[in-house]
Amino acid sequence: IFSSTSPSKQSDSIPPSSNYDLSQPTRGLEAHEMSISPAMFARAATRPEHCTKDTCPASYSIYGYAPNLGANAFFVAIFATSCLTFCYQARLYRKWLGFSIAMILGTALESVGYGSRLMLSTDPFSATGFKLNIVLLTFAPAFLTAGIYLLLKHLTLSLNPRLSPLKPSLYTPIFVSCDLAAIILQGAGGAISAAAANGTDKKLLDLGVNVMIAGLSSQVVTLAIFAILAGVFFFRIAGARDTLEPHAGHLWQASGFRMFVISAILAFVFIFVRCAYRIAELKDGWGSPIMRRENEFIILDSVMISVAAVLLNIFHPGRCFRQNLNETAVDLSTLDQKDGDEESIQVYALSKAHA
Repeated sequence: IFSSTSPSKQSDSIPPSSNYDLSQPTRGLEAHEMSISPAMFARAATRPEHCTKDTCPASYSIYGYAPNLGANAFFVAIFATSCLTFCYQARLYRKWLGFSIAMILGTALESVGYGSRLMLSTDPFSATGFKLNIVLLTFAPAFLTAGIYLLLKHLTLSLNPRLSPLKPSLYTPIFVSCDLAAIILQGAGGAISAAAANGTDKKLLDLGVNVMIAGLSSQVVTLAIFAILAGVFFFRIAGARDTLEPHAGHLWQASGFRMFVISAILAFVFIFVRCAYRIAELKDGWGSPIMRRENEFIILDSVMISVAAVLLNIFHPGRCFRQNLNETAVDLSTLDQKDGDEESIQVYALSKAHA
């Protein structure tokens, strides 16, 4: 695939193609970035007849580098350990099964996604590695946000449902539905991009990117609305802490509960930062300068999501809620769905807490 170039110069040559601007310099990574179109990046990443690890340097791949073996192996181990821990916690804290399942799905997909980056570290042109990486690592964090969305309902019911800006029973269906829509969009966009990368259809490739950006953007908007509602609730709780019911006041003052709330807030912020980064990464399409810098990916995606998962392992809600209040939250969920009478809910909560 190289034109009259000695083997010793292969790494400095660009395979001839109508998509390359041969008037540009052809030495160094920056020259490759300037002269290779996004469509050609995609074809090179998924079609061995264009490029293989033996015939092309990693800079010709869609990411422009071979992912670091050690770093990605570390994140495979982190997410696999986190997933197994959530599996154990799902058995231990059965009242929080929905939260644990969401976290298990998210961390399992992250672990497999980083496994695909291990494939790319040994072969930057692996079609399977590219497809798994782009699909799984794009939407896996949405499952973690779904778990966080489930928490606010129980927090409002345990502290004071009257101070919630939204009826507690509505948090789960509204935000989990929005999160599911974001997951579908991101997964569909990743699948479209992976399929388009097998050919030369740049329009289809761009469509996949745009669908992924739409999914990520909807996730960011949902996160922002959720943050506003949660912020209003906690602001009201802080202002009314002296008037809280005895059980709620005791819970609010408990150090374990506060650590749980802080860890959930930090996990939320880390996921938000990661989503904003991925939008910036994709907005210029495949082969963008941001996409071709692994250090930024590791800091703003890998570290953000892994720390969020580990925080929610350590400060799992089942561990940080007192057992009787944990039971109250679940029972309140059922009561709230039946009649939604907030005054009855508070009376019921007080009676359960003192039972």
